Amino acid sequence: MSVAQNLAYSAVQAVHNFGAVATVGGSIAAMLAAPEARRKFAWLALAGWTTQAVSGPALGLVSYYFDHRFPDIAGIAIAALTIKIICVALGFTLVAAYLCPCERYLPSCAYCLERFRRLVWPTSTTLAVTALTAAAFLRWFA
Repeated sequence: MSVAQNLAYSAVQAVHNFGAVATVGGSIAAMLAAPEARRKFAWLALAGWTTQAVSGPALGLVSYYFDHRFPDIAGIAIAALTIKIICVALGFTLVAAYLCPCERYLPSCAYCLERFRRLVWPTSTTLAVTALTAAAFLRWFA
């Protein structure tokens, strides 16, 4: 592997790691924060989920650029990657729905809306920790 390829992987991995910190930290902080402060942490978590969604594929593109093929993964690595993709898609959607001011996309009854808002942060935290755990399996089985 060339120095340029190692630098590219390292740069993308660093961004990816900061995204993981933002998803886990933002979700946990929002879960523990007072209700009026949660919106600020929601933006942090959404930025983390977005970073994960962009930087994850960028790791594969680095391989494609330098090796002219995507990484060769199988078995447990494919399962871990699938879990990560599902977690990112659900986490992003969940936090985006929390931040969405449009009533059309959120439950209309006050009880349903409050229940949704109570479940967002434990769910986002679980998805973030699951994605981070899957990343370890992807890293070592790839």
